[in-house]
Amino acid sequence: MRDDESGKRSKNGRSGSGSRAEARRATEEAILKAAETVFAEAGFGGATMQLIADMAGLPKANLHYYFATKEALYRRVVERIFTTWLEAADVFDEAVGPAEGIGAYIDAKMEISRSHPNGSKVWASEVMHGAPVIQDYLETTLRDWTEGRAKIIRRWIAQGQMADVDPHHLLYMLWATTQHYADFGHQIETLNGGKPLSDEQWEATKASVKGIVLRGIGVL
Repeated sequence: MRDDESGKRSKNGRSGSGSRAEARRATEEAILKAAETVFAEAGFGGATMQLIADMAGLPKANLHYYFATKEALYRRVVERIFTTWLEAADVFDEAVGPAEGIGAYIDAKMEISRSHPNGSKVWASEVMHGAPVIQDYLETTLRDWTEGRAKIIRRWIAQGQMADVDPHHLLYMLWATTQHYADFGHQIETLNGGKPLSDEQWEATKASVKGIVLRGIGVL
């Protein structure tokens, strides 16, 4: 069937449905980025769908087409950063020992803090307010993930690969340290002469954090 007869291909050879899907994904990404910024700055209570629409450069009606309510959009923002964090932890399951697993996890979490600072701030604000919207995440997915990683850490301890530390407190420390570079980014910039960390500084920071943690658990 010819392109002009099918009506399903554009001039650049892409199908009409494919182009629409790409446009939809791009619009949704713009909404999520805008929502991360607004929720990070104003919190759930202070954010409005109009503010998010304005930030995304969309009519409010278009925003509601993708996300019917503010809570639905908020949960999607939280789910996205949480899923990103969970994917970063895949290195735990694949690593032969704590040097590789925890070291790679620190690298991944630090990079997420650099690339998704607003998502981390949204999560931090939500939890500090008692997790009124995402308590179910904490009680299910986060709890299960934490217990799974704690089991791996206990195995490394039993094998003599690292010091005998409490796995939960180690994980809490890793979260606090890596997410600090997102949640308190302004403070870090201020102490860095009013400038964000350069690429070179960022690599040195990651190496320093890994060195401190790994030496602390007897790996280095």
